[in-house]
Amino acid sequence: MSASSSSRGGFSRHAPRGGAGPGSPRVSAAAQRRRWWWWSPPSGTSLERVALAFFLASVALVLSCALYLYVFRYLGRGRVVAGFVGEDLESCDVFDGSWVPDASYPLYNSSRCSFAERGFNCLANGREDTGYLKWRWKPRRCDAPRFHARAALERLRGKRVVFVGDSMSRTQWESFICMLMAGVDDPKTVYEVNRNRISKTIRNLAVRFASHDLTVEFFRSVFLVQQHPPPRHAPKRVKSTLRLDRLDNISRKWVNSDVLIFNTGHWWTPTKLFEMGCYFQSGRTLKLGTSVDAAFRMALETWASWVEKRVDSNRTHVFFRTYEPSHWSDTDQKVCEVTEYPSSEAKGNDKSEFGTILADVVTNMNIPVTLLNVTLMGAFRSDAHVGNWSYPPTVLDCSHWCLPGVPDAWNELVFSYLLTNGELLLMMMPIFISLTTISKIIYM
Repeated sequence: MSASSSSRGGFSRHAPRGGAGPGSPRVSAAAQRRRWWWWSPPSGTSLERVALAFFLASVALVLSCALYLYVFRYLGRGRVVAGFVGEDLESCDVFDGSWVPDASYPLYNSSRCSFAERGFNCLANGREDTGYLKWRWKPRRCDAPRFHARAALERLRGKRVVFVGDSMSRTQWESFICMLMAGVDDPKTVYEVNRNRISKTIRNLAVRFASHDLTVEFFRSVFLVQQHPPPRHAPKRVKSTLRLDRLDNISRKWVNSDVLIFNTGHWWTPTKLFEMGCYFQSGRTLKLGTSVDAAFRMALETWASWVEKRVDSNRTHVFFRTYEPSHWSDTDQKVCEVTEYPSSEAKGNDKSEFGTILADVVTNMNIPVTLLNVTLMGAFRSDAHVGNWSYPPTVLDCSHWCLPGVPDAWNELVFSYLLTNGELLLMMMPIFISLTTISKIIYM
């Protein structure tokens, strides 16, 4: 059984294709001399040889750097990157696909991963059916590389990975760590740097993989922008404000990372804002009449400006994950009916307006950002929410996901993107090597 998704458009990064056609197998010696006269060793002085060698080596370096910048930077500029580049240099939208049964899943056991919160471990909290664990996301038009923990750890050796967002981001962070733990020989070499227990009450958590010099961090920032006390002379109903023009004051800690993954959205509701006395502010001006959608756009534009100014795009790959659907059976979020299997059609509250705003903002950025368009993926998984199996069990939850579960699929796509782009860089190396070899021949 598989839960199919409808096809939809998306932006992707494309890389140029090409190659020289095959030449004739029979070429005369004279023709060969005429064809390659330009790289034959010069008959001049050794100084001339050194100059020519230096020139060709410089050309090789410039061409290699230019090709790198073209493929990895400028092709992503001004568009949403929503897939990965495969072996044939074709871009694939990995978010257009379906859930297929796979008996080899899940990828880990939450009860054996000390970094998975008890509240997301549905099996430990009494869920008896295990079918929800046996589904894999399969892109429609390509095959995403299967996840291998050891390969992922090697790819991330010496790196710093940072997740920023709300509790959904924390769930993805926990999933990311547990997936990597499967490739660690000694679990004792993996630890929270401040020896903290994993908890939603701690704003910054960092797990160290000592054997691979890798750190995976989480920063809680549910709005991404600053929350302040109300300004003077504000109406009594205003208890706090969101400064739509200022990014969170802990944002300075997000820089100097190699992978940076953002999310926001679940707190952008009238219930969690206006009913709690939280309104919007820009500069010294209160925005009492500003809608949630308009404020969401302003906040994302502030985030985009910060990324463009503060993030080194030559080092850091930036991802932004879209809104994850919930499957409450009523508008008051008091009835949660978790199904046994994925639904055959997309259901749930997907906040599609947030997705549209996010795509608009990212499209207008002048550095590449990879949009993790997971909204439709989650819309079929009414079977994978925490539901009644929370901790403590009195909390009903049709928003968050069980672990293992749906967040693992998000991370599989992140790993796929990092691995395939790394392979593309390796594919470009022969161009540099070939040109450098020419210069060595000249110099000999």
